[in-house]
Amino acid sequence: MPLSLALLGLSLLAQTQAPATDITLPPATAQVDFSAQGKGMQIYTCAPQGIAFEWILKAPDATLTDANGQQIGTHSAGPTWTATDGSSITGKVLHKRVSPDPLSIYWLLLAATPAPGHPGTLANVAFVRRSETIGGVAPADGCDAQHPGAEVRIPYTATYTFYSAQK
Repeated sequence: MPLSLALLGLSLLAQTQAPATDITLPPATAQVDFSAQGKGMQIYTCAPQGIAFEWILKAPDATLTDANGQQIGTHSAGPTWTATDGSSITGKVLHKRVSPDPLSIYWLLLAATPAPGHPGTLANVAFVRRSETIGGVAPADGCDAQHPGAEVRIPYTATYTFYSAQK
C-alpha cells in the first residue's frame, strides 16, 4: 500500500474515534457563572507517611482576579474560596487528572458547598474546576526524618471556573 493511502487511512481512523472526555469538566447541565485567575502558593508540610516522609499539601494561599486583574476573592485551606462580597464555598474533589505540564499540579473538578447565610457571588456555585495549572508541585526532595514539620511554599497559577448546577 502506498504511504499516502496508509496515512489517509490513519487520518480517517483518528477522525472516527470519539475524543477523550475530560473528567474535570462538570455535568453538561452546569452553567459557567464566571472564571478567575488564581495566583499564589501551594503550602506543603513534611510529614511521616508509613516508613517514609512526604510533602503533604497543607493549604493553598492564592488571590483570585478577574479578566481585568482586579481582585475578586481568595482561595485558602478547606479548600475554600471567598469572594470579596463575603460569600464563600468549600469544595470536595470529585475528579482529578494529571496536568498536561508534568511540573504543574493536577486539574480538578470539585463539588461546591456554599456557606449558609452569605448571599453573593458564590451563593449558587455547585462546581469548581481548576485547570490551566502552572507550578505548585511539591519538591522531590528535602522532606526526611531530619525535617519533620518543615514547610515549603511553591508558587502556582491556575484558572478557576465556577459553575451553577443548571442551565
